[in-house]
Amino acid sequence: MEAQPGTTAHLLSPGETAAALGSNPDAGLTGEEAARRLAAYGPNELGTEKRVSPLVLLLAQFKNVLMLVLVVATGLSLWLGHTTEAVTIGIIMVLSAGLGFLQEYRAERALEALQRMAAPHAVVVRGGQHQRVRAAEVVPGDVMVLAAGDRVPADGRVMEGADLRVDEAPLTGESLPVDKHIRALPKGEHAVADRANMVHAATTVVHGRGRALATATGRHTEVGRIATMVQQVQAPPTPLQAKLDKVGHYLAVGALGVVLIVVVRGFTSGQPFLEMLLFGMALAVAVVPESLPAVVTVTLALGVQRMAARRAMVRKLTTVETLGSTTVICSDKTGTLTQDQMTVRQLYVGGELLELGGSGYEPKGSFLRGGAPVEPTDVARQLLTAALLASDARVRLDPETRQWTAQGDPTEGALVVAAMKAGLEAEELTRRMPRVGEIPFTSDRKRMTTLHRADGDTVAFSKGAAEVVLEGCTHVATGHGPRPPDEGTRREILAAAQDMQRHALRVLAVAERTHATTENAEREMTLLGLVGMMDPPRPEAREAIATCRLAGVRVLMITGDHPLTAQAVARELGLPRSERVATGAELSALDERALSRLVGEVDIYARVSPADKLRVVGALQAQKQVTAMTGDGVNDAPALKKADIGVAMGIKGTDVARQAASMTLADDNFATIVAAVEEGRAIYDNVQKTLMYLLSSNIGEMALMGAAALLGLPVPLTALQILYVNLVTDGLPALALSVDPHASDLMARTPTDTRGLLSRRVVSQIVMGGVWSAVVNVALFAGALISGRSLQEAMTMTFVSLVLIQFLKAYSFRSLRAHAWEKPFANRWLNLAIVAELVLLALVVHVPTLENVFGTYNLTGTDWLVILGAAATVVPVLELGKRLFR
Repeated sequence: MEAQPGTTAHLLSPGETAAALGSNPDAGLTGEEAARRLAAYGPNELGTEKRVSPLVLLLAQFKNVLMLVLVVATGLSLWLGHTTEAVTIGIIMVLSAGLGFLQEYRAERALEALQRMAAPHAVVVRGGQHQRVRAAEVVPGDVMVLAAGDRVPADGRVMEGADLRVDEAPLTGESLPVDKHIRALPKGEHAVADRANMVHAATTVVHGRGRALATATGRHTEVGRIATMVQQVQAPPTPLQAKLDKVGHYLAVGALGVVLIVVVRGFTSGQPFLEMLLFGMALAVAVVPESLPAVVTVTLALGVQRMAARRAMVRKLTTVETLGSTTVICSDKTGTLTQDQMTVRQLYVGGELLELGGSGYEPKGSFLRGGAPVEPTDVARQLLTAALLASDARVRLDPETRQWTAQGDPTEGALVVAAMKAGLEAEELTRRMPRVGEIPFTSDRKRMTTLHRADGDTVAFSKGAAEVVLEGCTHVATGHGPRPPDEGTRREILAAAQDMQRHALRVLAVAERTHATTENAEREMTLLGLVGMMDPPRPEAREAIATCRLAGVRVLMITGDHPLTAQAVARELGLPRSERVATGAELSALDERALSRLVGEVDIYARVSPADKLRVVGALQAQKQVTAMTGDGVNDAPALKKADIGVAMGIKGTDVARQAASMTLADDNFATIVAAVEEGRAIYDNVQKTLMYLLSSNIGEMALMGAAALLGLPVPLTALQILYVNLVTDGLPALALSVDPHASDLMARTPTDTRGLLSRRVVSQIVMGGVWSAVVNVALFAGALISGRSLQEAMTMTFVSLVLIQFLKAYSFRSLRAHAWEKPFANRWLNLAIVAELVLLALVVHVPTLENVFGTYNLTGTDWLVILGAAATVVPVLELGKRLFR
């Protein structure tokens, strides 16, 4: 298949582009030539990616060391004839793998979503005739016919256009529709968002009509390049996956150590080698924490439910833990940090500046002069009346959602809302001054004018670029009536417009003329004033960013929007540490080392491409930063997949973004991300508590068995008793710890580093608890034997002591910082679990049938008090450890 001809069509004139592509701009390609090119270049499709089969996805759930240890344990149990243990461990593995499989079954579907975005049909000119063809049959050189509502089928150079406007937000992040023209751009580098003479596949024509010459199809389009990037990007393993693999490795080594100690000690004592080998393997199986994968999976699944209640929808279980480790959030601007609702912020009327309060499309907000509330002036009301009547948008309150929405152009929606804040009613004004004519907006004229019948006269209202409208004005409205402007007044007006633009406001001038006709409507007008508007920051986003700063989480803004707009919004949010803005062009010129330095210093990135976003995320990850990336468009998909956690928008987001991400926000709100980070930290905390509890138990068992063997003592526990501790005794309290109440200082801590789950403090608590448990139990076991008690009685005392020590450790492990006696019973589920376990323990010890099964002995009340006293010593030991690390 031939490579498609490379093109820099945005730098060429329409005629030069047609010549380069061998096409006739009027008649298009012939049918024969189109067929030849289709065969040479292939269909206009993104191609298909080989889907991962459900079987492969299920087997992938076992690709971690801990699960492999359990697989080996199951096999050994079957070989040793311990069918019950093998079945039990197998059920736990199936539960863990099944939950993970169900959560991730629909993952890795980003390319399919990209294909669904493609236009199914297109209108092209072939042999001078309009033909409706399948979009897959469009080839380079085809003349594409575009009209409002059409999905653009391929990348193309605009050849002609009448008020052609295209929504490119999914591809470039540009918040407003882009006006298209046919002029060639000056030589040099131009970001996709700046190529106003090009149209691109997967974008939508929202206004006007035009023709474009197809310059690239299929995977050679901009969206096709993104599809390729999505396929090539490998999602990184989550911190939890890496840490649990490390835990599994340590457990495997520990179990092997137990086998060696028992076998060597027994062999040197004259015991048969094969018998000791089998016994050592049985003990190794018993000391593996079989319930750990299931408990961690359930912990994460419960976290998924809690996050859903906070409007964050998670696709992968491990995502919730990754959120707790997040150190950097790379956020899109439009709709995430801002409301994605244009809002009038300033009016320049009668030589003075008025500010408007409120935000979004809700018609509530005060007029302010110098920060003090004022009533809108007559000139301001006159300006807003003209702006409303010259707009086609309408604003309404949705009866179901109770949210105000704008129908039509968002800029015009902002003007209508501003007029409503001044008490003006669209229906009343339209009835009083009906529209009788219109001169539509074009990208060349940069203005729109409407004519209205009013009191027997015809009035024209015009809105557009300040310099264009002002040029057609002979008077300026003041509080004392219209006045001819001198040069100083004109300079003041243009300076006011430039000042608004420096604050990232989109500026429109509004003018009127009485006694108007279609011919003279835009001449000898009276300038009513200037309107400055922007998509304002969400009120809650500033507080959320402040929370991130307190929590040690860095926030970056990465947007396809204009640098000035990005900088102004960031400033309002209190986001940047410096005012510097890095652009996509600047990033492209940097090597990896220079980029690494840049991402450590700059917080605002504007006019960036998908490749730029990908490089920024990669540079942060290379610095060991756990990176979250938000996005809603096709252009965000590669970076969403690359990031440690991709966060897609649920309302404005494309299918592509949602499929590439691991989490979706139901409300597109940055504050929801911060709430999810808090929830992730709580889950991380609880996974850590669960790990400490389970691993400390197993270390205690391994140390007990190993010490007894080294001291020449009989085996202190049966394999069934150890399995009971691992599955029954440890299971319920571990699950209860997984729903432990949130710590009050969660968002005042620095992010968990990459070793946080098994930090020195955590390991010290695990080891101290395990070793002390072994010391107490070895002493209790040896003391019972020395005092003349039977082996069964000594084993029972050791078994009960081991269980009670675990229960006491559960309360101590509720916090690494607070003492065990600070709100010790705040976790009611843990209280219920311990009570239930104590009842089961009493039954195992005192019910004759269970005594026979578990090899226990009926203890006296005095025995219970002695055991409890010995077990209670673990609490001061663990509290001392906390104090040392504190």
